[in-house]
Amino acid sequence: MILKGTVWKLQDNISTDEILPGKYMGLTDYSQLASHALEGVAPGLIEQIGSGDILVGGRNFGTGSSRQQAPIALREAGFGAVIAASFARIFFRNSINVGLPVLFSAAASEEAHQKDLIEIDTEVGLIRNITQKKEYSVSPLPGFAREIVMAGGLLEYASRRLGQPLVPGERQ
Repeated sequence: MILKGTVWKLQDNISTDEILPGKYMGLTDYSQLASHALEGVAPGLIEQIGSGDILVGGRNFGTGSSRQQAPIALREAGFGAVIAASFARIFFRNSINVGLPVLFSAAASEEAHQKDLIEIDTEVGLIRNITQKKEYSVSPLPGFAREIVMAGGLLEYASRRLGQPLVPGERQ
């Protein structure tokens, strides 16, 4: 899977509370979740991103409580992937489960600048900063995780494997 988009860069230690504040956890409309993503740390950012843009975090991205809504909000806002120096484990797994590619790269995270153009090959594990003409090798997503992401998330993946919808009429 090849992803390409503009970089939107954040600092270290972005928590799930900052990705999506707790007061929005009751929302069930994904577009409403998306409209509130990152509003506390990057006001107005969501209105600027294009579909497929790349969110670049620092160390410990997604720290805090286990909120599946946080990666859903990022995905629904239009982010095609998240690159960070490191991720909180539960955020990493929740991202895979909702179909949001996440990749570890301290160098790419540190060296990326706001609005650089990035291309990611998730299968071979390569991040290209087209703007800076730099490449970074990363561990590719494991096969099963890549299949889940490519299916659009764990529920869609399981539905396809079973040959029937798990939750008729709903997308998780």
